[in-house]
Amino acid sequence: MEIQTLQAFLAVAKSNSFSKAALTLHLSQSAISKRIASLENELNCRLFDRIGRHINLTEAGNLLLPRAKKIIGEVEQCRQLMHNLHNTIGGTLSIGTSHHIGLHRLPTHLQTFTHRYPEVELDLHFLDSEEACQKVLSGALELAVVTLPQESNRRLTTHLLWQDPMLFMVNKTHPLSQKKNLKLKDLLPYPAILPSQGTYTRDLIDQALQPQNTPLKIALETHYLETIKSMVGIGLGWSVLPESLCNDDLFCLKLSDIQISRQLGYVQHRERTLSNAARAFINTLSTQKDPDHST
Repeated sequence: MEIQTLQAFLAVAKSNSFSKAALTLHLSQSAISKRIASLENELNCRLFDRIGRHINLTEAGNLLLPRAKKIIGEVEQCRQLMHNLHNTIGGTLSIGTSHHIGLHRLPTHLQTFTHRYPEVELDLHFLDSEEACQKVLSGALELAVVTLPQESNRRLTTHLLWQDPMLFMVNKTHPLSQKKNLKLKDLLPYPAILPSQGTYTRDLIDQALQPQNTPLKIALETHYLETIKSMVGIGLGWSVLPESLCNDDLFCLKLSDIQISRQLGYVQHRERTLSNAARAFINTLSTQKDPDHST
């Protein structure tokens, strides 16, 4: 059983298409077909049902799928280990990051990294922090630079890079902007615009607001902090946003009874051997000062 035939099998299984698999592997469609036929002959069973234009895994194909993934994963690990022996910094580095961090924290670090290590091909994915962590768990990403989860996962290691203070914000004409000595209870009668439930940032906010034990008036929920900033800016409600997003359109409220801060950092799989490129990227994040933030 050859590695190339298993790679062809996985590519077809993922895309449900011989033509798309051919594009992914930079091969002709006939070459993909030959590899699948060779594998089916070797195993003496059909791996795909070809009904019209539709391609689906057979029972045998479904049985082979997780084992093929494991074999290919082991091969990639071997290649990575051998590559590391040469102490070169190159290859592809797959990183996930949240939209907010990608916009406000990473650009300077990415610029420095790509200048220092031009042989590294960055495969950058903009994802919600929760999805990025899941992709690190599954092995699809080598690293994720995200809002760190409140609850740890035994298969992940998290590393704090930046404290990210969160402030309560409103439009400058909002009634709350005219009040002094504010406390959390003063915000509750007004509509709130918050990150979506289930996100690490929303979990942090809910945890901080829990002692109030009063239902919030939620006007809008979204995964995108930039959208929340825009909605707060036009006066649709109050929110809790990173301090870095406060601008001339927003008014930052001073509450005497509550402080919220996110932890931002990188996440890696505990059992994965990091590439030299990943180690170099971590070193860039850890040693280079962030010119746009004091923390």
